[in-house]
Amino acid sequence: MAETINQWAVITIVLSGIALCVGVYFIRSGNREWHMRAMLTASALATIFLVLYLTRLGLGYEKRFAGPEAWRGPYFVLLISHIILAAANLPLALVALWNAWKGLRNAGTLNNIDAPAARPFFNRHRAWVRWTVPVWLYVAVTGWIIYLVLGRWGEVVTRG
Repeated sequence: MAETINQWAVITIVLSGIALCVGVYFIRSGNREWHMRAMLTASALATIFLVLYLTRLGLGYEKRFAGPEAWRGPYFVLLISHIILAAANLPLALVALWNAWKGLRNAGTLNNIDAPAARPFFNRHRAWVRWTVPVWLYVAVTGWIIYLVLGRWGEVVTRG
């Protein structure tokens, strides 16, 4: 069961990364409505990933690196940077979403985001996502790399 949960976790985070890139494309194209939809999709998929990931850990399913010794150092550098930035990504994303939500609430509609009551929130949203998007993409891509490395050179650790 844990292996299946792990596979679904990977699928959701891959789809989340794709939705994130699509959302960036839409906002750069000026399509605010589809940007919002893509980003909410990315956020929902990332949330599902987190639940699946924590469930998998709760079931005691882990893999450890058992690959070539020469790769151990680079693997752990990648893993540690992934863990640190994954922990930072959640609050970054929550603050970005909060500001977008407050801005939209004060604007009333996406066509009115320049309203004086909404603009400060959208400005903060934009400032936060300049950090959040690169961190989110780094965490997603390094997570995929870690998954592939452990798929090839991983050893299941049994607890209990």
